[in-house]
Amino acid sequence: MAEIVPFRGILYNVSKVSMEDVLAPPYDIITPEYQEELYKKSPYNIVRIDFGKEQPGDSKADNRYTRARRYLESWINDGILIHSKRPSFYVYEMSYRINEEKKRLLGFLGLVKLEELGKGSVYPHECTHSKPKQDRLNLLRSCEANISPIFSLYKSAEKQVSTLLSRIAMTKPYIESKDAAGAVHRLWQIDERKDIEVIKKEIEDKAIFIADGHHRYETALEYQKEINGKRTSSAGAKPFDYVLMFLANMLDEGLTILPTHRLVKEIPEYISIILSEYFEVEPVKANFDIARMISGRRRVFGFFKDGDEVWYILKYKEGNLSEVPPGLRETDVIILHELVLKKILKATDIGYEMDINKALDKVKSGQFSAAFFLNPTKVDDVEKAALSSVRMPPKSTYFYPKLLTGIVINSFSVFDASG
Repeated sequence: MAEIVPFRGILYNVSKVSMEDVLAPPYDIITPEYQEELYKKSPYNIVRIDFGKEQPGDSKADNRYTRARRYLESWINDGILIHSKRPSFYVYEMSYRINEEKKRLLGFLGLVKLEELGKGSVYPHECTHSKPKQDRLNLLRSCEANISPIFSLYKSAEKQVSTLLSRIAMTKPYIESKDAAGAVHRLWQIDERKDIEVIKKEIEDKAIFIADGHHRYETALEYQKEINGKRTSSAGAKPFDYVLMFLANMLDEGLTILPTHRLVKEIPEYISIILSEYFEVEPVKANFDIARMISGRRRVFGFFKDGDEVWYILKYKEGNLSEVPPGLRETDVIILHELVLKKILKATDIGYEMDINKALDKVKSGQFSAAFFLNPTKVDDVEKAALSSVRMPPKSTYFYPKLLTGIVINSFSVFDASG
């Protein structure tokens, strides 16, 4: 049973800063150039806390993690950041355009009690790497706060929460900010007891699926174990027993998942013949509108190799993934990784690229030998993988748009278990 509680969030003081100057995308999609741009936008940009620069002469006593804590404390003391007076949930709406279509994603921010992944109500769907987790752990140790939320999904046909959020979203938001891609982010506070109970009641028996932020969740678990190892008493709820999450109903409209295509350094000389054992291979001349030609087709991939003036449509023949749970044998990204990249190519050096034209250019320039193109992973496949305890390969999903970092912060220092 999932335990979800309101919290006294820390928010930017909209009377003192422009929100478009101080919010930032998640740390893992910020390039060094964009990090510099965010620094220049405002001395109060959240990137200084969440993804600060390393400096010459950094030491154990003075580094980007200790600076992050000093920024957080000084911005609170100076009134740049302010605490909510009462434990609250926060409605979070993102309005955006994708492929010329207007969409709206509506969810809420709250604290979710930590559980071992897959052993309770919280499920992962994707593999993680150790280096990002160490970075996030260092930041958590220093700041004792969740600076950015984990993007999660739940499934509820009741939709009482969805109705409540939609009603509140018709009022004037506390925060409204446009991101670099043009998506508009809005935030409202929910502190009425009856509204809080509606949310807690509907979510308490639902599974929660981590969509984006596996590193942050696993880091929160690691930190919880670290602190518990030092404690003599474990009575009562503690702030580090919870983690900040954005939760959206996967049955609502508004979710978008984008594909990330794969590039490989080495391929066998007769790769097309080898692939034909497992796929129907159809060459396509002249028309390189790969996305359109594979769009919406299950178990269909695009393939392009260096030196060719054609690309290929690969249609999976089935029957070669007995080691994969039955419900996932039709999931595109699993077919590609388990069959092609692992079994056929035994690839260890895999590149990732979201832009099809950039991927083609990387092959044509000789940077990679071949590229494989996928359709987006479906949200149903995310649910199936999570419930089957199967971790999808890294970058199986790219949920869009990205949540903004800094829109609400959960500080352990103002934890209120009464919510």
